[in-house]
Amino acid sequence: MGRVTARTPVVRISGNQVVRRPDNLAVEEPLEMRVGGKVLAVTMRTPDNDVDLVHGFLLSEGIIATRDDVSIVRYCDGVDANGANTYNVLDIALAPGVALPDPSTDRSTVISSACGVCGKTSLDAVRTTTKHPLVGDTTAVTSTTLGSMPVTLRSDQRIFERTGGLHAAGLFTSAGELLALREDVGRHNAVDKVIGWAITDGRVPLYDTVLIVSGRASFELVQKAVMAGIPILGAVSAPSSLAVELAQESGLTLAGFIRGDSMNVYSHPHRVVIG
Repeated sequence: MGRVTARTPVVRISGNQVVRRPDNLAVEEPLEMRVGGKVLAVTMRTPDNDVDLVHGFLLSEGIIATRDDVSIVRYCDGVDANGANTYNVLDIALAPGVALPDPSTDRSTVISSACGVCGKTSLDAVRTTTKHPLVGDTTAVTSTTLGSMPVTLRSDQRIFERTGGLHAAGLFTSAGELLALREDVGRHNAVDKVIGWAITDGRVPLYDTVLIVSGRASFELVQKAVMAGIPILGAVSAPSSLAVELAQESGLTLAGFIRGDSMNVYSHPHRVVIG
């Protein structure tokens, strides 16, 4: 497995003081995902929990619904100049009967660490239909519990503590228990890794859970939550207008600017109980 951090020399300037010292950086490398031997997408990611990342990505794209839809995930072909495996190519074999990805929805560009839907050929392809609808979901969380989740998330960001350069996504129970946390240079990758963990652990659909993200809530993060059956998505920062629109349409509760007992609830506020 590749490194998640790297060391580099820096010149530290603080007022009139100049110090030369090493610094820790978050590693960013490409991951090529192949389905049935054909390249599906290349994403820029932190090389950790790649199998989780692939499972989450496949679910968010509507290609799989559960872990039983995947037969094999294995590293292949990626080697450096010395012949060592770079662990940057994953080949996925879908289970018998699971349809291969529609070529019309293939990614036409590399997915950067800043964008989870770059390269989609149409907006219609982005609005993927979930197999785990939130209609009728009765999940509820208290405002106190929801407000405490970003604090728990931040305290458990081990790689961020060393580098200051990673996003995080955490999956919680509605009672506030942290089930899984993943970090990555791409916020969408962090979410895919958390959802992928849940898929391989047989937990999808993720009803009665809350997804917390360390930054803003963008359209693709709402989409990923809806695709996994997550009823509540909370963000430390703001949502985008399209994220709110999709949350409203899909039945997802979207909260932003969570700061202790203060937050904005942009859609389906009935799931947040004051107290």
